[in-house]
Amino acid sequence: MPDTDRLKWDAKYGRPDTAPSQPSLLLVQLDDLVPRTGKALDVAGGAGRNAIWLAQLGLDVTLVDISEVGLEIARRRAADARVSLNTVAADIELEPLPAGPWDLIVSVHYLWRPLFAVFPGILKPGGILVFTQPTITNLQRHDKPPAEYLLDDGELPRLVGELEIVHYEEGWLAEGRHEALLVARRPV
Repeated sequence: MPDTDRLKWDAKYGRPDTAPSQPSLLLVQLDDLVPRTGKALDVAGGAGRNAIWLAQLGLDVTLVDISEVGLEIARRRAADARVSLNTVAADIELEPLPAGPWDLIVSVHYLWRPLFAVFPGILKPGGILVFTQPTITNLQRHDKPPAEYLLDDGELPRLVGELEIVHYEEGWLAEGRHEALLVARRPV
């Protein structure tokens, strides 16, 4: 991402009450598929709403995001919740993801397709990827995110390559957006 993206996200997180604090409903609904031990990576997790929930489940969580302002909010929230959270400020379109290996990788509402080639190599054998992103159909009811940040309908299963799909659904899901939701496992 260009530096303008970092500035945009820093400004967004700098406004009061713009960073959601509750975990994604879609992620919470997958509770029975989420491991309770091991290392988890929250990709582009902003102010930590999902990372903190994962840490509360017992995972050793690393949150990577472009916004240092968002990461500072995540660190404060983690301290308030009395959980440990590792944070990494990085532009993941220019810098590599933390190496892992990871038992769980979570990506909620961040789409950069080249990451799908990276995920299998940084997941442990048997490791889980949870990925959710709105699709182009979302524009029928919502003007954001714009089309360049949306999946094509039916695209997500084709992106996961060698990972085994454990759960997949697409439609008008819990948070009112038309989303694709996928859980996939690296073969053992």
